Amino acid sequence: MKSLAVIYHSANGHTERIAGLIAQGAQTVPGVRVHLLKAADLARSPERLLDFDGFVFGSPTYLGGVSAPFKAFMDATGRLWKTHALKGRLAAGFTVSALPSGDKQSTLMSLFVFAMQHGMFWVGNAILPEQHGGVPVDEAANRLGSWSGLMAQAGHSAPAGSTFAPGDLKTARMFGANLARALACVACERQAEVAR
Repeated sequence: MKSLAVIYHSANGHTERIAGLIAQGAQTVPGVRVHLLKAADLARSPERLLDFDGFVFGSPTYLGGVSAPFKAFMDATGRLWKTHALKGRLAAGFTVSALPSGDKQSTLMSLFVFAMQHGMFWVGNAILPEQHGGVPVDEAANRLGSWSGLMAQAGHSAPAGSTFAPGDLKTARMFGANLARALACVACERQAEVAR
């Protein structure tokens, strides 16, 4: 059994909604156990990350980057970085903002660099935008056209349950399933050979 952690911060419930859908999608893959975890809880005990084979990191985009609580979680992993304790694990990322762009790409790059510094293997968003096949844009998977990770757009001041285009909700499930399939296929052990 492989173990996947979906780790997120959500201030208004939007990022939490997408995290939950990613976890739902991942749970459809046999041989993968999924855990939904808040970044703030892991910031207090980052050594819990050692229990997982893969991660999906998620944060809202605030002023072009991850939220302060998510950054606190990232910073709390410094002790693990010093020993490269997370090397060889899979990682992916997602972000939510109220605008179609909202500079979400810079948030995904921050998550990518974080994973790279820990020696993780990054899994992007391998979902083709469905609007090119005639699916209405709001219903299309990967409608925002992001390859480095999942992007979703939440409306301003709307309840978390009703704020997303159907395509973003579908993409979240597909994204989770894709990462879980990749994790299930990884044949190597947790301890990757350290290049010296």
